[in-house]
Amino acid sequence: MSRITRRSFLKKCGKAARAGALLVGAGAPYVFSRNIVKAAESDTIKVGILHSLSGTIAIIETSLHNAELLAIEEINAKGGVLGKKLQPVVEDPQSMVQVFAEKAKKLLLEDKVVAVLGCYTSASRQSVLPVFEQYNGVLLYPTLYEAQECSKNCFYTGAVPNQQLDDFVPWIINTLGRKKFYLIGANYIYPKETNREVKALLRKHGGQVVAEEYSPLGATEFSTNINKIASSGCDVVFSDLVGDQIVAFYKQFKEFGITAKDIPICTPITTEQEIAAMGPENAVGHYTSFNYFQSVKTPQNQSFVERYKARYGKNAVTNAVMEAAYFETYFLAQAIAKVKSTDPDALIYEGLPGQEFLAPQGKVKIDEKNHHTWLWARIGRANEQGQFDIVWKSDNWIRPQPWVPYLYPDKACDFTDPRVQSRLKKPWSEEKNRSGTINL
Repeated sequence: MSRITRRSFLKKCGKAARAGALLVGAGAPYVFSRNIVKAAESDTIKVGILHSLSGTIAIIETSLHNAELLAIEEINAKGGVLGKKLQPVVEDPQSMVQVFAEKAKKLLLEDKVVAVLGCYTSASRQSVLPVFEQYNGVLLYPTLYEAQECSKNCFYTGAVPNQQLDDFVPWIINTLGRKKFYLIGANYIYPKETNREVKALLRKHGGQVVAEEYSPLGATEFSTNINKIASSGCDVVFSDLVGDQIVAFYKQFKEFGITAKDIPICTPITTEQEIAAMGPENAVGHYTSFNYFQSVKTPQNQSFVERYKARYGKNAVTNAVMEAAYFETYFLAQAIAKVKSTDPDALIYEGLPGQEFLAPQGKVKIDEKNHHTWLWARIGRANEQGQFDIVWKSDNWIRPQPWVPYLYPDKACDFTDPRVQSRLKKPWSEEKNRSGTINL
């Protein structure tokens, strides 16, 4: 569908269109018509899929790609959205940050997708955000990340620190009795910002940092690092390594002779996917904090795991980031059905905010104000089967806080500016036939 600009819209529709249009002054003004801007004038609605299928991050991003395709297949099998099938348009940015931005621009301008499901690392997300903001595209981003960010064009379905670290760090100190942290991560924004948050939590809860170091993204030789860890006096390793690095580090850690009883590795990023690649014997006893594990005991998850294995093989495993990729696809479908439009402003301001879904991890929701997602928190210990035994979970879902309050007490994200709300003549949700929910 071609973009409808303010000038072409008013020229085409004249006075009647002006009366029905919605003009909102939050930052840069935007215009869309509830009755004229409809879903793409074709038999399909194009959705961009932007994940690395090659390169160092493909080990995990491929599972996100697979989960999104599974969700699209399920939605289409139930009739699609607005009587149209979702058509995935797949691009492989090859784990290269600069390629993500190029592919995002192609998806928006050439393929004219309604939205993009994509990215994994924070570096890739930050490379594409200017593209989405410049061309007013919609990005749904499924990965946990370091927070301290908001964009009206991005909907974040992965965890932020208050949904992972805030419970995990004190749990390590108080339950495991480990206070001396050795921080190791990949050399880019997510590990560095995450470790800044970890250090703040250590100060608050009585822990300490023994050492902090970073390896180039993609580096897989850790013998020197592990020698330092062994002689450092630390009693826990906090790892922010990513992709192929995770597999290499855990293997070399075990080969060195360090067990989880000696020095456990605690991480907010290692999933069942990396454990399958490294072999369960290399991960046994180590800990991960996530919103979802394959071992979660809900009827929705049992069904999800069965469907995923039926689609991708009996040895396929599910994980937290691909679960977020899965349910964000349903968020998008429900949003299009709700507003009966593929117009980006309709999706950004009315369709996606507040969307709920009964996901494998439990009920989840996009926060109406900050475009992040209410999620559950869990801590898992890796077992001999390559799965996680859940040793702690939150009592309820947790509202996301994109700006970490103990570092940025005066900052917040809010896309429900009163100037916007006061000019909404009638919410989409109150109009006849404007609601639509696609359930599992």
